[in-house]
Amino acid sequence: MNVWIAIGVTAVGCYVVKLVGLLIPAGALERPLVQRLAALLPVALLAALTAQQTFADGRLLVLDAKAAGLAAAAVALLLRAPFLVVVAAAVVVTAGVRAMSG
Repeated sequence: MNVWIAIGVTAVGCYVVKLVGLLIPAGALERPLVQRLAALLPVALLAALTAQQTFADGRLLVLDAKAAGLAAAAVALLLRAPFLVVVAAAVVVTAGVRAMSG
């Protein structure tokens, strides 16, 4: 029964968040500061998620094959490579490091 309570609370919470978003006046959303923050927030969240998934294992900081793949992707981005090349570089480097490390 606890699972259904959690599902219900989550559904109500999602509805409340959506409702609050609809109740915000349009004038508040058209301010330059709000628009700038709304544009930058997804990038910041994605960067934080990438860093957490790459360098964390529970409560430990790790440098493993994922970090090498991320570094390869960063180098490919700096060289202005196309997106598929960036992804391919990260995959190949990650797989290579995992193969070499056993």
